[in-house]
Amino acid sequence: MQIYEILKTAKNIAIVGLSPDESKVSNAVAKFLIKEGFRIFPIYPKEDEILGFKVYRNLSEIDEDIDIVVMFRKGEFATALVEDVIKVGAKTLWLQLGITNKAAKERAKEAGVNFVEDRCIKIELQRLENDIVK
Repeated sequence: MQIYEILKTAKNIAIVGLSPDESKVSNAVAKFLIKEGFRIFPIYPKEDEILGFKVYRNLSEIDEDIDIVVMFRKGEFATALVEDVIKVGAKTLWLQLGITNKAAKERAKEAGVNFVEDRCIKIELQRLENDIVK
């Protein structure tokens, strides 16, 4: 599935590694996603609330369908995360700009999960909006 289709059909986005620190990229991206009308589900080891949303410790705690799981962690973490993505039935695993994982990519492909790596969801959404405006 192409990025355009993934973004056009998504509503619920889990953000793994969403920092409560407003100076962090994950926080800025989350604010942008909220502004764009997405419902976010922060996943973070500490905190009970980030940006006004309940914080979860892992994907399995979320009792709603997740369209995209965006990861703001080191690439090697994706190997375990892809298994959680498959288990909860999320449609897409998205590794942010600068993050890649070949094994996770292969596993996602095997399981029929969309996989995006080394791309920023905020930049891709802005690109999509610019293309629509043109």
